[in-house]
Amino acid sequence: MNLFPFFSFSPSEDVSSSVQLKNSAIRAIRQNIANLYPTLEPALDDIFPKKDASVLESKGKEKTSFILVDGRPMFYRFRDGPYFPTLRLLHMYPDMMPSVKVDKGAIKFVLKGADIMCPGLTSSAADCSVELGEGAPVAIFAEGKEHPLATGVTKMSTADIRKINKGVGVGVVHYIGDELWSNDNFV
Repeated sequence: MNLFPFFSFSPSEDVSSSVQLKNSAIRAIRQNIANLYPTLEPALDDIFPKKDASVLESKGKEKTSFILVDGRPMFYRFRDGPYFPTLRLLHMYPDMMPSVKVDKGAIKFVLKGADIMCPGLTSSAADCSVELGEGAPVAIFAEGKEHPLATGVTKMSTADIRKINKGVGVGVVHYIGDELWSNDNFV
């Protein structure tokens, strides 16, 4: 999966077109998201209100697409890959997706967009006990923090992260303070 981290992102420059989604397309996206994140299913009516909500799909550079509800980005994906929630949505539903936890020492690096090395996920203060394969979307929490500080994708299975314990374990895609976080309304 070719990921485009949101280090430098501007909706006015990096989003080329937006299309109002039909109800059938919205239903398909909702089903896809419900399959990916089953714990989020009860909240999908709140995220995608059936009436009086404008649901758009915006196309961005590097074949990134965004699902906007009333101008606010809720989900994004790269090419035809899995949908990722934005951090603002993830803060509202922090248990919606599988997660890993880094130790305190990794926080300042993650908040600058650095990928997470395996030792940062296997230290005594970290947690990488969830079973995920390579390429899985994941929320990244930090030791002592209530809300996730980033989302990313596993670069190897979590079993391999624990076993090999070197190299990049999770590629960071979206983090607090990046340009997607700063541009929470595309309208």
